[in-house]
Amino acid sequence: MRTTDQLAAPITATDHSQGSENAAVTVVEYGDYQCPHCATAHPVIRALQQHFGEDLCFVFRHFPLLEIHPFAEPAAETAELSGEHGRFWPMHAGLYENQEMLGVPLFVALSEAVGVPKHKLIHALTHHDFGSKIGMDFMGGVRSGVSRTPTFFINGNRYQGAYDFNALATAIRDYREQGDIHLSVPSR
Repeated sequence: MRTTDQLAAPITATDHSQGSENAAVTVVEYGDYQCPHCATAHPVIRALQQHFGEDLCFVFRHFPLLEIHPFAEPAAETAELSGEHGRFWPMHAGLYENQEMLGVPLFVALSEAVGVPKHKLIHALTHHDFGSKIGMDFMGGVRSGVSRTPTFFINGNRYQGAYDFNALATAIRDYREQGDIHLSVPSR
């Protein structure tokens, strides 16, 4: 596998992003809903978003590690269906915050809680309605040299440090202060 230090897949309107499209810093995460390290990083990202406010845009992309996380792909399908109903971020949070219970019963409960009908979820899971979107995210990660989760890119550059608040905040602050060209995030 080719490794790279650059984000090979540009941010598009199909990406899930939070924050200003004109933010000074854009953080892209390749994550897996069943990965315990991603679950550990989830509250850190939320804290960073609070801390940096409009200076930070966060983009999440799916990178399900199917060989070791059998619920990662159906969780991603559940999140994508919720996104189709304008509820991606509440589902994203719910999946990470309840990671120890991943499975169809949780997917159904969370879907109903965010207002997505159960029959639509069952259809999406059965027919892999969002397989192409998840596959696009995954292949963009592969082209960018991603092999594990979470993997972060800050303003298009692979972040190699720890994913605790202080380490990530320092890196984000450095990019913001350098005035590095930020990634363009298309309007949603």
